[in-house]
Amino acid sequence: MKGFMIQGTASDVGKSVLTTAFCRIFYRLGYKVTPFKSQNMSNNSYITIDGKEIGRAQGIQAEAANIEANVYMNPILLKPRSDQHAEVVLLGKSFNTYSGKGYRQSFYETGLKTIATSLRQLKKQANLLIIEGAGSPVEVNLNDRELVNMKIAELADVPVFLVADIDRGGVFASIVGTLQLMSSQERTRVKGILINKFRGDLSLFEDGKKWIEDYTGIKVIGIIPYMNDMPIEGEDSLSLSSRFSIKTRKEVEIVVIKLPYISNYTDIEPFLEETDVSIRFVDDPEQFGNPDAVIIPGTRSTIADLAFIKSRKLDAELQRYVKDGGRVVGICGGYQMLCETLIDEAGSDTGTPKKVMKGLSIVPMHTTFYEHKKTIRAAGTIHPQTNFIKNELVGYEIHLGKTEPIAGENITPFLLLEEGEEGICSHNGKVIGTYFHGLFHNDEWRTQWLNMIRKEKGLREQEVKQLENCKQQNFEMLADHVQNVVDLEYIIKVLNEWKRGL
Repeated sequence: MKGFMIQGTASDVGKSVLTTAFCRIFYRLGYKVTPFKSQNMSNNSYITIDGKEIGRAQGIQAEAANIEANVYMNPILLKPRSDQHAEVVLLGKSFNTYSGKGYRQSFYETGLKTIATSLRQLKKQANLLIIEGAGSPVEVNLNDRELVNMKIAELADVPVFLVADIDRGGVFASIVGTLQLMSSQERTRVKGILINKFRGDLSLFEDGKKWIEDYTGIKVIGIIPYMNDMPIEGEDSLSLSSRFSIKTRKEVEIVVIKLPYISNYTDIEPFLEETDVSIRFVDDPEQFGNPDAVIIPGTRSTIADLAFIKSRKLDAELQRYVKDGGRVVGICGGYQMLCETLIDEAGSDTGTPKKVMKGLSIVPMHTTFYEHKKTIRAAGTIHPQTNFIKNELVGYEIHLGKTEPIAGENITPFLLLEEGEEGICSHNGKVIGTYFHGLFHNDEWRTQWLNMIRKEKGLREQEVKQLENCKQQNFEMLADHVQNVVDLEYIIKVLNEWKRGL
């Protein structure tokens, strides 16, 4: 099976985005493409059609390649739940929680076997494998048991293209240093260098390109201009600042509570396509201001992030905001925080069974954390008891907790799903809590919710914007952006001439 691997000189140099671009480029060339990342560390996940969990980047890359995502594209997903521990999701299912040291000591052989199995499965599904690495391939303190860079290039037996981010500075040192720290055998796999996020006149880097090629003996296969408005969903929280940087305040302002262990923040990304909406991430009451709505997003560690909110005194600010008639949407962990009480029955959220914490006390519900995680694609409608129009919705659930009304309390559910009522709609529709990820990706619902805000502010209501059309246009725009500046003929030549068994 032909393939190549995108490695980077560091984290957040653009590996995920470039892998997405190449998935669409080679799909357009007629290849049957599959993306692959052996091990992903991210709380931004994607639910496959069979209800399994993988890194969101690989799900988006599969969409760019016009192929259904599956667990073999990202067999190991690490979801940080504290500074020291991460949940290991293996082939789409929660496997165990390890410390960093415990993971290296106890999981390596299991991980290696699973990766090898996944590569064999993907070879049956496609004729071109585009692999994404992680971080840097020369973390010398970790490389004896690494599962995501050169070890994977060796297992798949593919050439490597190395990406460096010129925008952060030090591009020459990062390229040369990375290559110098590779073994001679590893360096033979590096067949091209990509300079990413270049600003300004490309002709001004001709001398730099020549120096890199002369010094390293490796061809610079592309200098990719900086994209001011990246059209593709981010992989993890490292991309938050660039994805949601505020250039100008717009007519509708939404505040998102910035949680330390935020997960699936892609729930917020549809608002980037709304021309009159701006997003502000806030982690301090002094930043709160007077927004038109507040979203409390998902989190991998609900109780820890609730404690963070309380430590910053954002709990009092949110309670005041709701009392004054503000709009709040809590999604997944954010929904759980809205409750009166959170009980970690199984210790699955904190590691401490029976731990109890008082919630924000905004809705008359309580949440109990059990052992097993629920991951499922979901479909339904807005509940008829709400004051919203009955829209059809599709999304997914991924959570440990179960949230129920306090005994004796009558609530209005938010959704009517195939398996029953879900969530809560309270405070005359101003407060919503739901486990339903992807809520705002539903165009009619998002437009309805925003138009209620626009109407209250005396603004012109907007027509529905079809995000799926936008997504496909964005894949095409990204592919064009990259294809126009890379030596595609050379890349294909490397693929065709690569000698197996190096």
